[in-house]
Amino acid sequence: MEPLELHPDRFFDPDPSIRRIARTLYEEVRDLPLVCPHGHVPPELLDHNEPFPEPTSLLIIPDHYIFRMLYAQGVPLEDLGIPTRDGTPVETDPRAIWQRFAARYHLFLGTPTRAWLDHVFYEVFGLRVKLSAETAMHVYDRILEQLQDPSFRPRALFERFNIEVLTTTDGAADALVHHRNLRASGWGGRVIPCFRPDAVFRLAAPSWRAEVARLAEAAGMDIAGYADFIRALEVRRAFFKEMGATSTDHAVLEPYTERLSEAEASRLFERGLRGRATAEDQRRFEAHLLMEMARMSVEDGLVMQLHAGAFRDHNEAVYRRFGPDKGGDIPVATEYTRNLRALLNAYGTDPRFTLVVFTLDESTYARELAPMAGHYPAMRLGPAWWFFDSIEGIRRYREWTTETAGVYNTAGFNDDTRAFLSIPARHDLCRRVDANYVAGLVARHQVDLSDARRMVRAMAYDLARETYRLGDAAPAPAPSRDGAAGARDD
Repeated sequence: MEPLELHPDRFFDPDPSIRRIARTLYEEVRDLPLVCPHGHVPPELLDHNEPFPEPTSLLIIPDHYIFRMLYAQGVPLEDLGIPTRDGTPVETDPRAIWQRFAARYHLFLGTPTRAWLDHVFYEVFGLRVKLSAETAMHVYDRILEQLQDPSFRPRALFERFNIEVLTTTDGAADALVHHRNLRASGWGGRVIPCFRPDAVFRLAAPSWRAEVARLAEAAGMDIAGYADFIRALEVRRAFFKEMGATSTDHAVLEPYTERLSEAEASRLFERGLRGRATAEDQRRFEAHLLMEMARMSVEDGLVMQLHAGAFRDHNEAVYRRFGPDKGGDIPVATEYTRNLRALLNAYGTDPRFTLVVFTLDESTYARELAPMAGHYPAMRLGPAWWFFDSIEGIRRYREWTTETAGVYNTAGFNDDTRAFLSIPARHDLCRRVDANYVAGLVARHQVDLSDARRMVRAMAYDLARETYRLGDAAPAPAPSRDGAAGARDD
């Protein structure tokens, strides 16, 4: 069996002068609490607090990062146990699925998925052998054994991971039952919702009228027209805020914003109710509703997040057979300067408003997003997201944005994951890459060590708490007495 090792200097620069400083900076933030202001962990996981299922159901079947790579290498999704929409048979033997995955684990070399999984295997489960075709059943059995222990229940791991706050993502009509239960349970973990009304924005979608009906029921009112619709959204935002929410989230293909007249917005809404809305109607309706969401954020204080640039379900055959979120989402080129102008001119200088903007188009970092975040007081640049939440992606993000926007116009880090066990791995990777980036600034004498310490702490912890209005932060640790020169010898 080949040993599994996590090198203490992983992701640090091979240049010894930078590496020594990176170690020092990383050590000062590695044990800070984890602030998770945006993600997709289902709240029922922590509400029910039941033992996790066996390893395949836990780590492979829910994770599109894993099965999209295997699919790209010719492994049918049916062979990985991914459920079909029509209920037709797929592989049900979890050990057979795990064996297929383990035999192809080498496909993930050099990817963040491999880095996250190795961290989970090593740090969470205490494994010391590499996963491979030969070790597959040994690893499976070791994980399965540990999952039966009460210390591996979700709430116990939440505490072990030192998660300070975890934000879920919830539809506008969600009753937030699991959040209610968590609040009533007496458990001390902080889990809060995030208001995501995308389903009621998609005017031309076949399901739109049903989603509006769900919104009406949740808000306890009839929605006969556009004005009622807006009022229902305000009612639901207020409910989410009562339940602890500090943010909203909006996913769009194009970050287009436009203020429509009430008459025009009402006309589009009526077309939707009659089932006659076009794609262009939806584009304009979404653009107007983003303006309305910004207006509401000014009034209620909820931080507005905008995730743009994902062409959803590009693989039509996979979508038809398996449904959404099956690895078929592909980034598109995205324009922000013109598209966000209406929103930023209306609200971008209001001190009550915070807008966090994410992109899947790295070419916009230096050309558009960093200049806008470096100018508009209300705008913060979201961290490297999705395909770019990676070693090289985070490095490029810092290199292409810091000179224009600085560090303090960014929103810190969020893990944006459904994979609960990978949360510490994702934060650790980002803290290492950020420490290494700042270490380079110190080595080039652009910043001194005391400023570098403040920067790295802000990146790892303070900025996320401040941006998402999450309350008082933990006290800063005392500076290392050893300094950069006192780090471990090479």
